[in-house]
Amino acid sequence: MSIVDRFLKYVSFCTTSDENTGMTPSTPGQMEFAKYLADELKTIGLSEVTLDENGYIMATLESNQSSAVSNQPVIGFIAHMDTSPDASGKHVKASIVKAEERDYIDARYAGQDVIVTDTTTLLGADDKAGIAEIVTAMEYLIQHPEIKHGKVRIGFTPDEEIGQGADHFDVTAFGADFAYTMDGGTIGELEFENFNAASAKIKVHGLNVHPGYGYHKMRNSMRIANQIILMLPRWQSPEHTQGYEGFYHLVGMNGTVEETTLSYIIRDHDRTQFEYRKRELEHLVRKVNTEFGEGTAEIDIRDQYYNMREKIEPVMHIIDLAKEAMTAVGVTPNVKPIRGGTDGARLSFEGLPCPNIFAGGENFHSRYEYLPVPSLEKAMQVILEIIKKA
Repeated sequence: MSIVDRFLKYVSFCTTSDENTGMTPSTPGQMEFAKYLADELKTIGLSEVTLDENGYIMATLESNQSSAVSNQPVIGFIAHMDTSPDASGKHVKASIVKAEERDYIDARYAGQDVIVTDTTTLLGADDKAGIAEIVTAMEYLIQHPEIKHGKVRIGFTPDEEIGQGADHFDVTAFGADFAYTMDGGTIGELEFENFNAASAKIKVHGLNVHPGYGYHKMRNSMRIANQIILMLPRWQSPEHTQGYEGFYHLVGMNGTVEETTLSYIIRDHDRTQFEYRKRELEHLVRKVNTEFGEGTAEIDIRDQYYNMREKIEPVMHIIDLAKEAMTAVGVTPNVKPIRGGTDGARLSFEGLPCPNIFAGGENFHSRYEYLPVPSLEKAMQVILEIIKKA
């Protein structure tokens, strides 16, 4: 199966994750897709294929080197099966067009075949492109035994988009010396720095009475919640920040007079500033409680992942390896910080150094997501080169 056909098959599965279900995987479509993948991995000839009750897949491409080669590392490649809740991933209608046929496709892809949707759903290149690249690379190596390589482990995870992709990932069972997530965007991206990340839920409690008799009695939780929103500097939001700049991002709000909930994500590359941002939200909640009474507002902050840089710097040879592989296939490495996170961030802190390599897509999490076919193919070639050069 070609890499394009494989990707188009993968996006037919609806794998949107959902942080509200309390299950792993968080949605049944992810397990359906996982079962399909596990069968496919066995069919193409991988060994030690496992699928656990939480939807995590692991498999092995055995070394075809002689036992005398004892110092070769075990390399891992990881991608996630879920797609973002930010846009629908159901009934994806994908097609291949020339870049010039869509005005939202960047001009640098002129003349290329590009996979797009009808713009009613996202495409799912984040991260089904990564899965297609890994599986196709494994199939290629199995079909070309003349290419000598060491042992390779692959892993596919659920629920990365809701920050839970590494929750049940067994690093010991995976057994790799280092790994790469195929979860970046534009061709050439290579990332080993990411945001420190936390989520924050603020609940504001109000008091509802008949509006005709609300004088000095009613306490409208939505108005109090709006006061919290306005106390945060608007220039420290995603639409006003770039590069290494951190932000507060209001991702959800739901309210009545009686109760309003604000959902924030907190991001910063600098650990000290990250801790400051969390304290600042707590401070704003205390200010509200001072003004309106203790217990008016409550906050729950939970750390999600940390900047992997401190875990990658001691093993920078794995970044050099990825750069060499990109250069070998005609891709210019673009080392940059992730303004987000990957499973690799958490896995790096669990003992599996795991930088991030481009999967090739653009406009992730959007109905205007697209995937240039040459980028998809180059990412697969990078995987092959890393394995050959290790």
